[in-house]
Amino acid sequence: MSTKHKVYKLPSITNKNTILRKASLKNVDYSPSRPTDDVAFSSTAGCLATAKPFIHGSVAVGRGRCVRRPCSFPRKQTSRVRVSLNKQPSSTTKVVVSDTTEIQKSVNVKAVLTIQVSSGGFCQALTGTEKSTIKAYAHKSGNDDNETKYESSFNIPADFGTVGGVLVENENHKEMFLKDIVLEFTDGTAVNFTCNSWLHSKYDNPHKRVFFTNKSYLPSETPSGLRRLREEELQILRGNGQGERKTFDRIYDYDVYNDIGNPDKDTDLKDQCLVVKNIPTLGVVGLADHAVKLVHPLSESRNGDFYVPRDEAFSEVKQLTFSAKTVYSVLHAVVPSLQTALINSELGFPYFTAIDSLFKEGINLPPLKEKGFLKNILPRLIKAIDDSDEILRFETPETMDRDKFFWFRDAEFARQTLAGLNPCSIQLITEWPLKSQLDPQVYGPSESAITTEMIEEEIKGFMTVDEQSKRAERHNVIWIENGVFLNPDGTLRPLAIELTRPPIGEKPQWKEVYTPCWNATGFWLWRLAKAHVLAHDSGYHQLVSHWLRTHCATEPYIIATNRQLSAMHPIYRLLHPHFRYTMEINALARQALINAGGIIETSFSPGKYSTEFSSVAYDKQWRFDLQALPADLISRGMAVEDPSVPHGLKLTIEDYPFANDGLVLWDAIKQWVTDYVNHYYPDGKKIESDQELQEWWTEIRTKGHEDKKDEPWWPVLKTPKDLIDIITTIVWVASGHHAAVNFGQYTYAGYFPNRPTIARINMPTEEPSEEFWNNFIKKPEGALLQCFPSQIQATTVMAVLDILSNHSPDEEYLGEQIEAPWAEDAIIKAAFERFSGRLKELEGIIDERNANHELKNRSGAGVVPYELLKPFSDPGVTGKGVPYSISI
Repeated sequence: MSTKHKVYKLPSITNKNTILRKASLKNVDYSPSRPTDDVAFSSTAGCLATAKPFIHGSVAVGRGRCVRRPCSFPRKQTSRVRVSLNKQPSSTTKVVVSDTTEIQKSVNVKAVLTIQVSSGGFCQALTGTEKSTIKAYAHKSGNDDNETKYESSFNIPADFGTVGGVLVENENHKEMFLKDIVLEFTDGTAVNFTCNSWLHSKYDNPHKRVFFTNKSYLPSETPSGLRRLREEELQILRGNGQGERKTFDRIYDYDVYNDIGNPDKDTDLKDQCLVVKNIPTLGVVGLADHAVKLVHPLSESRNGDFYVPRDEAFSEVKQLTFSAKTVYSVLHAVVPSLQTALINSELGFPYFTAIDSLFKEGINLPPLKEKGFLKNILPRLIKAIDDSDEILRFETPETMDRDKFFWFRDAEFARQTLAGLNPCSIQLITEWPLKSQLDPQVYGPSESAITTEMIEEEIKGFMTVDEQSKRAERHNVIWIENGVFLNPDGTLRPLAIELTRPPIGEKPQWKEVYTPCWNATGFWLWRLAKAHVLAHDSGYHQLVSHWLRTHCATEPYIIATNRQLSAMHPIYRLLHPHFRYTMEINALARQALINAGGIIETSFSPGKYSTEFSSVAYDKQWRFDLQALPADLISRGMAVEDPSVPHGLKLTIEDYPFANDGLVLWDAIKQWVTDYVNHYYPDGKKIESDQELQEWWTEIRTKGHEDKKDEPWWPVLKTPKDLIDIITTIVWVASGHHAAVNFGQYTYAGYFPNRPTIARINMPTEEPSEEFWNNFIKKPEGALLQCFPSQIQATTVMAVLDILSNHSPDEEYLGEQIEAPWAEDAIIKAAFERFSGRLKELEGIIDERNANHELKNRSGAGVVPYELLKPFSDPGVTGKGVPYSISI
């Protein structure tokens, strides 16, 4: 990617649009590791066991002395590892000193290493300077289905000091996974090293890995013996911006999203291969406000998987049970099978009973070469009749199971703006008459066609528009104004839908308003208008509320955190669980979801403009300070500050399930972050003097969001409160916000008439031909079915949404289990236990709210209770559960 690129102007994007960006790849090398000698590789665990009887090394633990510990993990019956404490040449002396465990006299120390099954390697624990040799052997002490433990015992002289870190070397030809290391002393004390990391082979990279103890240190408080290693480790993670990425690399760097097109395959797919003018190829994650250009087709190869730093990869459980790779398999196995079974890619559903048959009879899929393959990747959906027959039969979503006609009701259409899949777009009308903010030179006159008379006709008997102007809500979706009215019982009623088409060539702007109607023609036009609204809202939900605001915006935080905060930094350890799997899922999304010709482009309304759509939304709407839930609600007019009420906010709509449950969760997160931050930063001086922390926040603003670096709304970072607000926002986006817009996808969109992803035909009143209009009059149901996605579009999206709504068996839910470093500090442990208790209390609060029949936006006949922000869940598609991170 360091080569110069030939560029072509992308005509549909102006010089002020923005583009999506990703982690840096450089030139990715996916060649396999060198051939192995005398090793046994376990494909399940992804680890190796060496055949050598032992591998020598040394361990040093001492005050100002070098401690080295070798560990090998033999296969079969060999289980010895020689451990030696010896005098090291000064050129190889390593210094790792902390105040964790002071050794007062010669003691026997046992080192226990926990690794994946069938793993192997060589470890060194180092502190201090040179020491005389002390030798011992390690042996296998036990194993179970998931892990193997090795032990080594040795005596340490009285003048050895404290232990602060361990250096680890893997002498296998393949990587191994190390969970943790524990140094156990005879007095009952122990030093813990939580590793949870893949160790590269020394034949790939001779540099040893360092792991620090679970004790956290601010940079200024780091023991002198650890400071150099602390900085060296950060330098390794930053890389030097040169060379090609290897699969075992741990480098975190920035780059633009210029690899989601595929012009070599099809020239129609070239529009998504984007780069930014006047910015080096080594760019930034996020989006940029610069002219967008097409990259030459050879600008970046897409052979194999995309690079992500090795420790960002999925665990084996997630790989085997469920991941975006399953989405990839759906596209490359299920979709071709559907195309074979359905033949015509443009074919819609002829009757509503044909849609129902997807949940009853299913679709017979043609046989694959690998029998049972589809059932393995989609066990919920693929039903095997016998060994030669596989049927794609969808699970009935809970919404449809409770009320088959739920999608047909106007009340449900409105309710889902508060308690559905996209509850974070509705906003209060503050100006009347309505006026579009789009450029009239491009999109035509900005005045809305919705008039005062139209609205007063719909709310007759309640009040006038002037009286209602501060209470009516609007759901903005690109060129669609969806006006809804707040009823006295707290529910919403749709009033009007305005559909607008901008000028096209010689054709002038077209716009028309549709309202609920009692005559037959008006009724079906209203029904079709709602389908258009939902199709646009589905695109906005996926590309803005979901992808942009969670997946895309979080990636710069992950990169900056790993580049600027040491693994022993308390803020790194606070944020780390909130970043699990996100970079991996984003990389896989570039292969199957947001890529040119992928799921979003082929099945959602924005089509080939999807990336541009998300980019422009970032440019026009995204602000870090508005990602906080309270600020978001206030900015949309859905709340005002009021210190006298719970959470300090008075909601415009009191029965707003997303906001009500979200504010309880937000407060719980903020209190936990407050307790944590105040423990390490009792005053602002420590915040301002923390060089790593200041560099972290600077990099998020200036490199993670380079095009917005000079915006006045960025928070400053000077006080503990500043840090609390920043971290709470990051944590909320990765946990609560993502859960609210992700895990209800199959529940609300699995029956696609409720949320069609695309509208395939225009409204019957938009310049119809005589034949089209006559067909609409004769069979309006047919027009609605034509408007809905095709059979292939619908079934493909349904299969993908089932996967994306699924919780993996190894899911880590917010506040469920404490992180090991947190548990070792009594104050932090107590704060976490309070946090966990608040989340358990939230479970009960949500249950109680859903049982309250006065809250009609979350309960009622056939209504699915709002549980998307319930913190905990079982595996599977449950419609609840808030993981720490964006893990799918």
